[in-house]
Amino acid sequence: MRIHFISIGGSAMHNLAIALSKEGNNITGSDDIIFEPSRGRLKKYGLLPDKMGWDENNISEDIEAIVLGMHAHSDNPELIKAQALNLKIYSYPEFLYNQSKEKTRVVIGGSHGKTTITSMVLHVVQQLNLEVDYMVGAQLEGFETMVKLTNENKYIVLEGDEYLSSALDLRPKFHLYKPNVALLTGIAWDHINVFPTFENYVEQFKIFIDKIEEGGVLAYNTEDENIVSLVGSSDAKIEFIPYCTPNYKIENGSYILISNIGEYKLEVFGKHNLQNIEGAKVLCMQMGISEDKFYKSISNFKGASRRLEEVYADNEHVVYKDFAHSPSKVAASVSAVSERYAYENKLVVLELHTYSSLNPQFLKQYKGSLDTVSNPIVFVDKVIVENKRMKPINEKQIKDAFAKDDLLFFDDETELKDYVNSKLPEVEVALFMSSGNIGGLDLANLY
Repeated sequence: MRIHFISIGGSAMHNLAIALSKEGNNITGSDDIIFEPSRGRLKKYGLLPDKMGWDENNISEDIEAIVLGMHAHSDNPELIKAQALNLKIYSYPEFLYNQSKEKTRVVIGGSHGKTTITSMVLHVVQQLNLEVDYMVGAQLEGFETMVKLTNENKYIVLEGDEYLSSALDLRPKFHLYKPNVALLTGIAWDHINVFPTFENYVEQFKIFIDKIEEGGVLAYNTEDENIVSLVGSSDAKIEFIPYCTPNYKIENGSYILISNIGEYKLEVFGKHNLQNIEGAKVLCMQMGISEDKFYKSISNFKGASRRLEEVYADNEHVVYKDFAHSPSKVAASVSAVSERYAYENKLVVLELHTYSSLNPQFLKQYKGSLDTVSNPIVFVDKVIVENKRMKPINEKQIKDAFAKDDLLFFDDETELKDYVNSKLPEVEVALFMSSGNIGGLDLANLY
């Protein structure tokens, strides 16, 4: 097919472009700015646009499909011309569904843990030399791209994001996939700029359940009361399979999962990751993988990129980088580190970076998320706040929201770096959480 990507530089978009190119499709694309690693990867596969910017001359009648990224607005000149030529325009989730109608679609949704569970399933599949199509939101060890699409594979495993699909399609992405097998991890209000109330946000997950194909399966986390409530009130003609955190123990800092068929030492840690493993197991068993093979394969899973990722370690120090930014993710990551390391000398830094986290109305959702650590740091880059055209955030707002008097607040990256460097000699465990770059701190070279 001749396919053109408007906004090809996005994380999912560029991976889809590469996957389709590898399958023999004629791929072109455009964008106004492309950052690494997308830029380098597109260049490697000969898909990097010759110049940045939008040009209606990129659009012609011979294009069989347009894939429209969320970064492109409704007044994009390429989009306007594509509409004038009556070309077929897809959001990338719509395109993925269109390409997988004949496959068994396995979709992982929820406010937290969906990238990790998707990664776990794909890790097990790879360990067992099984072939599946997929789309996941993080780069995985041993996987060349984050998207794979073929004609022959029976299953496709999809991370089901609840954010909007494109400027023309304001449905949440996971509403478009119509799963045969689905999983929901939990619901914790996010994306306040799109879903202004918690009730509106929860409604998106109800719609997701209703979109599961009749006779399909939903695995659900029984430890999340919002999910349990939705399942209890659902009249969907599907099978509901519950899962929860398995029994486990900690020996010398390592987590041992205790199952009914044996004990398995894990590479990952934290109660939330144990819970994620049980969810991934349900999905894998639905795909014909035995419980024994699953546990043996998952035992050497090291985690998804930027999810409690160990970026530095020596005999005296360990540094973790985590993508956590929403309240539930922050609480889970802090709990995991606190449970694994009993040391007093911890450094915990949270950068508030997203539109939701910088919204004064949403800030109160963070109450209690840092309660288990002493002197946590919250960083808000005042330059980024200004660039987002949002109102400045001050120290009082942060302390009131987190309800923690010993919290330290910084809004200047130089001051943050100076403070972190001054504390490092006495720190044994450091945890940095952000969807941004934490003031440009080089976490792998702190020591």
